Amino acid sequence: MSKHFQLGKYLALAIMVFLVFTWGSSFILMKKSLEYFPSDVVAAWRMFSAFVVLFIPAIIYLFRLKLKTILLLTLSGIIGNAVPAFLFAQAQTGIESYVAGILNSTTALFTLIVGLVFFGYKAKWLSVGGVITGIAGVVGLLAVAGGKPINFNLNFGSYIIVATIMYAININLIKRWLNDIPTLPMVSIAFFIPGLFAIFYLTSQTEMVSQILYHPELRPGLLYMSILGLFGSAIALLLYYHLIKMSDILFAASVTYLMPVVSTLWGLGDGETLGLIHIAFIIIILAGVFMVNYHDLMGKIKNRHGKNPTGLVR
Repeated sequence: MSKHFQLGKYLALAIMVFLVFTWGSSFILMKKSLEYFPSDVVAAWRMFSAFVVLFIPAIIYLFRLKLKTILLLTLSGIIGNAVPAFLFAQAQTGIESYVAGILNSTTALFTLIVGLVFFGYKAKWLSVGGVITGIAGVVGLLAVAGGKPINFNLNFGSYIIVATIMYAININLIKRWLNDIPTLPMVSIAFFIPGLFAIFYLTSQTEMVSQILYHPELRPGLLYMSILGLFGSAIALLLYYHLIKMSDILFAASVTYLMPVVSTLWGLGDGETLGLIHIAFIIIILAGVFMVNYHDLMGKIKNRHGKNPTGLVR
């Protein structure tokens, strides 16, 4: 096993840990943002914040990439970032932040299904069992979350289910058609059109400008949304897209399995209910994560292209 391979494996793990904390914290940031602004403003400002950070590289790469690549990246930005941002913000007007984080773990299930059906991805049976186990834990936790009826949670949770399906399509799209695109142009172009739309929406369809200028009491919400866009979208996606390209696709998608732990801890600290039954279902979810990643972690699985033992690109 080469030193370069070892470094690649540890780098992938470090990125995953950072993403788990960053995206696990994004749900409490959305919750706090929604105390100041409606869901559409929260989502649009998130896109705008990421757009501002990535604007200069986006302009540079617009003149360097082929039109087909730009269109694919724009599609990736719409289905993998823009629309899910609005769906998640709307969902959290009715469900608690940690529940949103837990529902987000269904991304791994839909990634597997979309990959198998449409992209010819090959998965081990243990990985399939792990996804099913994890989702069973998600459903169980959803049934007891927040002291609300499961029908109520499902009503708002359906927004997140749609968002995670879009995430799954986007993950497979990147792996199949955009895997050779460097991470910075991939992310910056993906946010360019959604960012322009966000500017148009915020300035023409909301009172955001006047609220920023004349209502200083709303500025804490502005800070929450800006952090969400900068770290939860721009920086996190730069790292996540890199992780998708350097690791097995299920390993990358399983980031969303560990996020519920962070989102639940944030929710608990903010007064949301967490009992033994909730912990039990979280353990079931983590058991599913272990099953999904068992072969990667033990170094026994072979990449379907025969590149290396763990599926990580050397």
